[in-house]
Order: sequence, then C-alpha cells, then structure tokens
Amino acid sequence: MHAPNPQPSPDMTRGTRTLQMPMADDSRPAADAASKLSTDHLSFYYGDFQALDGITMKIYGNQVTAFIGPSGCGKSTFLRTLNRMNETVKKTRVEGEICLDGENISRLEVSEVRRRVGMVFQKSNPFPKSIFDNVAYGLRINGLATRATLREKVEHSLRRAALSDEVKDNQNQSAYGLSGGQQQRLCIARALAVDPEVLLLDEPCSALDPIATAKIEDLIFQLKSSCTIVIVTHNMQQAARVADYTGFFLLGRLIEFDSTTVIFKNPARKETEDYVTGRFG
Repeated sequence: MHAPNPQPSPDMTRGTRTLQMPMADDSRPAADAASKLSTDHLSFYYGDFQALDGITMKIYGNQVTAFIGPSGCGKSTFLRTLNRMNETVKKTRVEGEICLDGENISRLEVSEVRRRVGMVFQKSNPFPKSIFDNVAYGLRINGLATRATLREKVEHSLRRAALSDEVKDNQNQSAYGLSGGQQQRLCIARALAVDPEVLLLDEPCSALDPIATAKIEDLIFQLKSSCTIVIVTHNMQQAARVADYTGFFLLGRLIEFDSTTVIFKNPARKETEDYVTGRFG
C-alpha cells in the first residue's frame, strides 16, 4: 500500500460529494480477515449518561484507522475504551466486548492491556524529567530493559519517533525545553518504547503548526508497518491523507465505517455525506 501525497490539498467543496483530497489507497483486507482489535455491541456510560451506543466494528492490523465526527460525538471516549483508560474515571461502566487478538481485554491485566495498546493524548504531556528518562520510563517500570540495554532501546524509540537526530546532543536536558511538535513526538517515542502492538492517537496534531503536523503524519506512515494505528482527528483532510479506514461518529453511535476512499467519496449514509461535505458539524 502506497502512502498518499502528504502535501495539503485544496479545501473540500461544500455541498457536493466531490472532495479535492489526497486519499489513502482503497485496498483492504478480505472480509474474513482477522482483526487486531474488535468491539461487539460496545456501550459506555458516565453515570446515567450513555456516551457510546452499541458499537460493533473491526480494526485491522498494520492499518491506520481514523475516527471523525463533531465535538462530543463519542470518538475520543471510544478510543479510550480500547485500552481501558476510561476505567480511571469514577462511576463509569462498559457493556459489550472489546477484544485484542480475539481475547476479551476485560480478562487481561490492565497493565498488560496498556503495554500492548499504547496511547498518546491531544495535549503533549512529557514528564518533568530529561528527554532520556521520559523514554526510559516505561522500560524501567515494566522491567523491559537491563542497564546495559536501556540506552540502546531509548535510542531505538527516538529513531522510530523521528526525533533521534534532533535530540542526540541533549538527551539529558529537560523535555520541557523541546518545541510543541518535538514534545508530541517524544510522547510517541515514550509510548513506542514498550513496543506496543497498537498505538492510539487522540487528536495528536490539534495544537501543532502545519510543519509539525506534517512530521507527525509522516511518522504515522512509517509506524504502521510495525504496529496498528488508531487516530481520532477533527481534521477531515488529515483523515483522508493518513487513514486506510475511517469511521464516522455521531451522538455516541458509529454511523458508518469503511475504507477512507468510500467514506469521503461515496458514503452510504446521508449523515456521513452531510458531515464530510460540510453541511453540518
């Protein structure tokens, strides 16, 4: 599968189904292909409020899957259910199943789930430590590196996050000295250090300038050969550029899920068409 042209294209035309966007290729796994992550009638509640309603879908391995939709539609909540991050919020509950390689994640140790399914948040959140210690943190607490191998694994993670050359001479300096885009890539390097099978990205470029955003998008293309990427984005052009699959959320429901080309050029549902053509949202 070839990466699409990373350069931004003209804005979509409002009120028409013809979108001037670069698209990920429309190749896809066979209908019976095994999924990396799957949900079956997944619902999620904050107290009495139902945030997600009966979501059933598959996320395929070594693909980029994007979720789009208006603010408050449930896409970030859904993302956080995939590694049980929402369990940190009081008075919440989950109904239905989430499976990782066919195994219900509720039956796994939460530490194992979060090691295998890493997450990077919308706002970069480096620890008040050095660049090196930020990346080494997960390796140390999970016992995944010896003193002899720690530096090599940190360097490998920084290379995977396309940050190694920029910090090679100042890894012992505070992570707070990095630019916003560099801090976000540092957080990606920190997540990659424990070698996750899936990487969840919750609007990772929302606070970044176009140059930093392009670097993150290039990084996504590189990473999907070694892990499965799931991204929430409010930027539909970004979804069109980076994603193999796209799901459209509205009012806590997954309205439509298909290849990115289908979602943006020939959606099956009117709600999807209205959203991607700018009629609402």
